[in-house]
Amino acid sequence: MTPAREAVRWNNDGVRTGADETGLAGFRRYTWWAVPGTNVGVLILFTGEWILDGDVPIQPRVLSAAALAVEVAAVVALLNARLSAGARPRPPAGGPAAGALAALVLAVCPLAVRNYGLWPIAPAIMTAVAATYLDRRHRRRLIAGAVLAAALPGGAVSLLSGDGDLAYAALFPPGITAFVVWAMLGPLWAWDIAGRLDEARRLSAELAVKDERLRFAADLHDIQGHHLQVIALKSELAARLAETDPPRAATEMRDVRQLAADALRDTRAVVLGYRRTSLDDEIANATRILASAGIDARTTAEPAAVGDTARHLLGLVMREATTNLLRHSRANRASVDYRVTGGVARLRVGNDGASEPGAAPGTGLNALAERLRAAGGDLTWTRDADRFELTASLPAGNGEGR
Repeated sequence: MTPAREAVRWNNDGVRTGADETGLAGFRRYTWWAVPGTNVGVLILFTGEWILDGDVPIQPRVLSAAALAVEVAAVVALLNARLSAGARPRPPAGGPAAGALAALVLAVCPLAVRNYGLWPIAPAIMTAVAATYLDRRHRRRLIAGAVLAAALPGGAVSLLSGDGDLAYAALFPPGITAFVVWAMLGPLWAWDIAGRLDEARRLSAELAVKDERLRFAADLHDIQGHHLQVIALKSELAARLAETDPPRAATEMRDVRQLAADALRDTRAVVLGYRRTSLDDEIANATRILASAGIDARTTAEPAAVGDTARHLLGLVMREATTNLLRHSRANRASVDYRVTGGVARLRVGNDGASEPGAAPGTGLNALAERLRAAGGDLTWTRDADRFELTASLPAGNGEGR
């Protein structure tokens, strides 16, 4: 049985969730093999060897073989559910009871023939599995009780039989129980911590996106607030002057019409992203947002004087590249390189998590490519395996806005 595949998911804010993009899928596979895989392997290795021993009576061997199959299935199901659902889910129905009963059989059968080293293994594994589903207080009580109780069965059998192995029979089971619990809970604790850190990263990325939305809303409010307030006042004044001073009312309404046209033009500029942008601000903003999304962004920007058009259009490219990287990639690392060479300003933005081959480029990139070509520049993008790179170039001395 293998761990379930982790799927990349997107929430309504366009922020990726799930394990693949942050490396948690690989960590989960490691944890799966380190916890269920190791414990099942130990259980099968030691118990299976005893079951196949011809010197052991046939009846306990048959019972142990059946119990071994049940406990292996219970351990795999319980730990797989624990790793899949996160911290403290509800165990699968019937799993704990079946595992506990099988562990009891695998303890009684070896103990009946005074095998003090084998009998505590199955109960110790089931104790550790049960502990993973409990909160801290109940987990401590269960572990302490199991470690103390592990000394009693073997010690009692050794004492009654007089075989002289009292110290080994009483001390080895508590030691193996404590070791198994420690070996299982350690990796699961690390898995829980990694899950909480990934959730914090996801929330940070969502906050970064919401912050961008608030910034856009503030820009829209700043542009439209004044226009709408003046339009309301002039419309009210024109309504009062319509009967007493029609020429002045007509003048006020012409002003209202001009204000409405200005408001419409500014609104289109905001929605389409045509407002003046600063490339330096967009690079800094992109670095902050990508870091919030858990992406290692390396930036190289050489300060240089460029014209308004180049600064504005390259800022738009940087903004669009950041948006596409967050929405359409599985990147762990990104790079931003900006420099001016030979009178040409060139911006390169790359990442290592390109979307599936065959995906069409977004309309935003196509529209920007047309605008850069109209300004004497160029915008291209290339994909090599999972590497995606966007390159924009413009004449650095173009000082006229478009």
